[in-house]
Amino acid sequence: KKQPPVALTSPNTSHEDSDDCGAIILGMQEERPNWDKIGANMNAVRTKTLLSEADVVVVRFGEKYRQWNAAFDAGYASALGKPVITLHPPAISHMLKEVNASANVVCEEPEQVVDTLAYVINGDLPTPRDGDAWVPIADRLGKGNPNP
Repeated sequence: KKQPPVALTSPNTSHEDSDDCGAIILGMQEERPNWDKIGANMNAVRTKTLLSEADVVVVRFGEKYRQWNAAFDAGYASALGKPVITLHPPAISHMLKEVNASANVVCEEPEQVVDTLAYVINGDLPTPRDGDAWVPIADRLGKGNPNP
């Protein structure tokens, strides 16, 4: 297995902790909107800090949840000028077309993210995904600039 030299961080993926972090730290609130706001603000500090410190941002989307936060984080990272890699199954590509349009790389499988990071960090290329059917571009489509 490839192990590019990366340190992984993520937003809080525990829904309960994400909802309750503000109230746990600052105290319970009497109204739901206040409870949500202090939790959202705490999560925003964490996420903005992690995104600003990132060299590359990988944003994973799935079919189970409506992931507005992930889409927002991808846009925020893009606005910061961070390289963005999205990861999601092909079935939701249409819903993410604008997010994917601003991403530098769009992956469908976690292994593709690992291979992308191995390439951009170390220049290591995997075995072609298309196996024996893979043909180099010069052979398939002709040479590009005849005068490089």
